[in-house]
Amino acid sequence: MKIAILGYGVVGSGAYEVLKNYGHQVKRVLDIRPHDELGEVLTSNYDDILNDKEIGVCAEAIGGLEPAHTFVVKALKAGKHVVSSNKHLICEYYDELHALAKENNVTIRFTSSVGGGIPWLYNLKRAVRCDNITKIMGIMNGTTNFILDAMITDCRDFDEVLKEAQALGYAEANPSADIDGLDVARKAAISSSIAFNTIIKEENVSVFSLRNVTKSDIDFILKSGKTLRYMGFGIKNKDSVSCFVEPVILPKDALEANVNKNFNMISLFGDSVGRLSFFGQGAGKYPTGNALAQDVLDIVNGDYKLCCSFGDVTVDNSRATRDYYLRTSVKLDNKAEYEANGNYYYFIKGNSVSQMHQLVNSIKEKDPAVFCAGIEG
Repeated sequence: MKIAILGYGVVGSGAYEVLKNYGHQVKRVLDIRPHDELGEVLTSNYDDILNDKEIGVCAEAIGGLEPAHTFVVKALKAGKHVVSSNKHLICEYYDELHALAKENNVTIRFTSSVGGGIPWLYNLKRAVRCDNITKIMGIMNGTTNFILDAMITDCRDFDEVLKEAQALGYAEANPSADIDGLDVARKAAISSSIAFNTIIKEENVSVFSLRNVTKSDIDFILKSGKTLRYMGFGIKNKDSVSCFVEPVILPKDALEANVNKNFNMISLFGDSVGRLSFFGQGAGKYPTGNALAQDVLDIVNGDYKLCCSFGDVTVDNSRATRDYYLRTSVKLDNKAEYEANGNYYYFIKGNSVSQMHQLVNSIKEKDPAVFCAGIEG
């Protein structure tokens, strides 16, 4: 079975080099840009891949929704297996792509779409086979972890650290997908879909942005003996699932509290296995390229099984209850823990996730700089 790679950017070139270095031939690479080092392997015409019966697996590393969606659908309909590192694509079309794969007796793999080089989804799928997963949670975005770690360690401002993250290539010129939680929402949705045998869409995930965090928030949290990380959650309730993304206040001895720089850590909690945590590089050319290549090689070695199933599970964020930290210039009925520079600092106990997100959204009308964080542990 021959291999094709769609897209020769950071991840696609990383997968190509990993496969080549370990003796696996890539027959075609699709890209519209010239890459002299690829020679005749390079093509800008997708039909060269689609009509080649020797090519049995396509590794999609284009990113975004289009043309990635069109290419992947055509590959599946042509009876080719597909692997992808594209969390936006997988989150948006999770059910459609699985249905197409099943209909055409092929598989769709995407373990590199969450956690980069961390074997998170691979092991989550294995755990689901013989355990009841009750919760998934973790640091799923290296950019936001880099920002918070630098703010805490070096006492720096958010905007200053964000510019450094952009200069280092950790954050895009438009960083909204990272700092406003879109990236983590997609990863939490994909992870929760697998963990709880359902389909969770991005729009079902409640999200607090990290954009408004300030040094005063960090100072207040550190003085309380805690620290701050940005995390995604999926929680199994009796008859529903909660899925959300929030800045999170943690004890300083929590595992996540000690995840530094641009690293990730994601955990599952099972009735039988307890807690399993996976740590490593959540992005990058070789970590993510390696994970993409691993999916390819599973298929080349004969593992075609589709291992995701779907049940009818409602997403209900009113079922998840937790305590919250809130900083705003708006005075609430709750008693403030602290007041300084025109801001009130609150600890609010026992609110549901949906309740708190509604409250913050209403406060934003008067105070666009409001900041809120859940409290874990």
